[in-house]
Amino acid sequence: MGFKEQIDYSRLPKHIAVIMDGNGRWAKGQGKIRVFGHEQGVLSVKDIVEGCVEVGIEYLTLYAFSTENWNRPKEEVDALMQILISTINKETETLNKNNIKLNAIGNIESLPQECIDDLKEAMEKTAHNEKCTLTLALSYSAKWEILEAAKKIASAVKDNAISLDDVNEELFSSKLTTVNMPDPELMIRTSGEHRISNYLLWQMAYTEFYFTDVLWPDFRSEDLFEAIVDYQKRERRFGKISEQLN
Repeated sequence: MGFKEQIDYSRLPKHIAVIMDGNGRWAKGQGKIRVFGHEQGVLSVKDIVEGCVEVGIEYLTLYAFSTENWNRPKEEVDALMQILISTINKETETLNKNNIKLNAIGNIESLPQECIDDLKEAMEKTAHNEKCTLTLALSYSAKWEILEAAKKIASAVKDNAISLDDVNEELFSSKLTTVNMPDPELMIRTSGEHRISNYLLWQMAYTEFYFTDVLWPDFRSEDLFEAIVDYQKRERRFGKISEQLN
């Protein structure tokens, strides 16, 4: 029996976040340059998105490009931007066919203008879709996001729009870029690394982590289903004891 057949559809995670790691190492193992790994990684993205839609995952967020990634060699960054542009242009029609809404979080304005324009156009074209929301974290940093939220709240307090007593978790969450989506219940990281790399730090306070040695270009829907099955074996207590959950 495959992992898909083992999934309990009454206990699906509503939101899955993914750190797509291992493209460069995969390419090196193939005797290719790093960009080849990123190109192959796009195939994994397509397969995972289709897998999420197939089993009914409502939100999928992919860590596509961090603020730290800007420090990589210029040739690699330029290639990543071109891959992003071409993929968005090629896949917008497919997103609409599958009723998938495209979203983006991060410091989007720091991206090349062509990326910004194509991204915004694709988001507008898919805005009416409702089956699944695919969010790309681009030029994203959780520390940046938290600082931006803090600045917005501080400015509102300074302008007497709110008082200090109004500041709570709900208000803070409303100032984050993820305001319109639930916190992820499951985070998957590929390639054997065991860290979250400045990704959704506030939102993942109670997220279940799943780490796999599979490199991202080799990660497919069956690996996704395995992660979901593993997640469903866990008891999510949120600070309570087991007896309180029954």
